Amino acid sequence: MHPYHLSPRKQPMPNDKCTCPKGDCLCPVQGIIDVVSKKWAICIIDHLSRKPSFRYNEIKTHIGSISPKTLSETLKTLEHEGLITRHVTPETPPRVDYALTTKGSELQAALRPLLQWIQKQELPLSPATAL
Repeated sequence: MHPYHLSPRKQPMPNDKCTCPKGDCLCPVQGIIDVVSKKWAICIIDHLSRKPSFRYNEIKTHIGSISPKTLSETLKTLEHEGLITRHVTPETPPRVDYALTTKGSELQAALRPLLQWIQKQELPLSPATAL
């Protein structure tokens, strides 16, 4: 398995299908693209980088228009991929905190130049604003 693939279910591209010169190949990004291309994943990862941990409603409030279902699904995916942790404190009601893992922090740091490039290009924020 290539180191850029996050999950065991993501298989690297077979060598016979990749025709890139050694050292120039971007094909391994497919695994991480599957994760970060989810609509809110990058926003959640970036938001979680702002302090040690956040509760679900804090994330929802700061991100805004994300639906509770989408937020829950995205958090589960990011946790499954090892990018965030979910810590439940046994209180009444239970307290659940989310935080970036080391891998999540490294991904956020790697994404920062892309986000800065997008801002510099003044690209539309979403496909709807491009119309």
